[in-house]
Amino acid sequence: MSVSNWSRKVIEVSYLPTMPKNKDVAIGCIGSGFIMADCHLVAYRKAGFNPVAIASRSLANAKAVAARHSLPKVYETYQELLADPEIEVVDIAVPPDVQLEVMREVVRHNGHIRGVLAQKPMGMNYGEAKQIVELCEQAGITLAVNQNMRYDQSIRACKDVLDRGYLGEPIFASIDMRAIPHWMPWQERLGWVTLRIMSIHHLDTFRYLFGDPVRVFASTRPDPRTAQKFAHQDGICLYILEYENGLRAASWDDVWTGPASEGVEKDIYIRWRVEGSDGLARGTIGWPDYPNATPSTLDFTTTKDPGQWHQPRWNEVWFPDAFVGTMAQLLCALEEDRVPEINGRDNLKTMALVDACYLSAQQHRAVALDEITVEKRA
Repeated sequence: MSVSNWSRKVIEVSYLPTMPKNKDVAIGCIGSGFIMADCHLVAYRKAGFNPVAIASRSLANAKAVAARHSLPKVYETYQELLADPEIEVVDIAVPPDVQLEVMREVVRHNGHIRGVLAQKPMGMNYGEAKQIVELCEQAGITLAVNQNMRYDQSIRACKDVLDRGYLGEPIFASIDMRAIPHWMPWQERLGWVTLRIMSIHHLDTFRYLFGDPVRVFASTRPDPRTAQKFAHQDGICLYILEYENGLRAASWDDVWTGPASEGVEKDIYIRWRVEGSDGLARGTIGWPDYPNATPSTLDFTTTKDPGQWHQPRWNEVWFPDAFVGTMAQLLCALEEDRVPEINGRDNLKTMALVDACYLSAQQHRAVALDEITVEKRA
């Protein structure tokens, strides 16, 4: 809990994840890139979780990450790791175009594997994601998705403020990202830049805070800097989500930010804002300062305490601390025999929303989510 001092009372803002009682569940890790080495495993060690094995396309990388994080087992292939009867939970951090292949192998080992945490995006598109969900459901394996922005501390605190009614009915929300991400090598072969890599965080965050929109209108153009390296369409992305109750949510995902790498002064940030009938919340995301540990922030004001800004603060940061939450919610679900907070079937709606953005940008029109789902097309 983070405490904000009110003029007349003290309010506790909840921003930390619920932790499992049993942290000894054996976790097998597939992938040894940045997100696994610098985020997942750092967070798991900090939380006291139990990663016991790793496998990767590069055995040398897997060995280096294992040594760094004291993992007792290194396997030459992920197939060998999955066959290890000690492993109950699999943490998959591989490119999206190989996730379905890996998941087909995972479900063959449902005798000892009980849960999977899949990296986002969960496959190449909604159709592949749906196959992954159905494979796990048929095998009786609990599937969660690593939509880790839901566990950024400012976003969870904002959700708590919304749930407590301090903002009233949400009217308008926005995210403004001016940042230059570190692109992954596999993005070049897929021709993706922003929508399935960065915007998916923001689209999922809007769903987490407000539920599912009816439709989305998106407009994109290439990022001039990245276009010098490989062809793409989804560089700079603008989109508006329309909700049945009148709420509008919009994001500007600008990975160009002007010639910030070409000599001008940088103006890098991620800011968000939620306006409600009874209050206003605004925040910053500390991620663009990585590897500097910069906590995200939340400020809010409400008619329940007029004339006051409340500013709860914390020491935790999105990268890597949010990755405690994504694994914790899966372990809690297994422990309590329930559906994870970020379960695979729910994440299909985020995948559909991303696909809707691509279709909208291509056809220059608003796209309803039910245009994307396989069920509606059948």
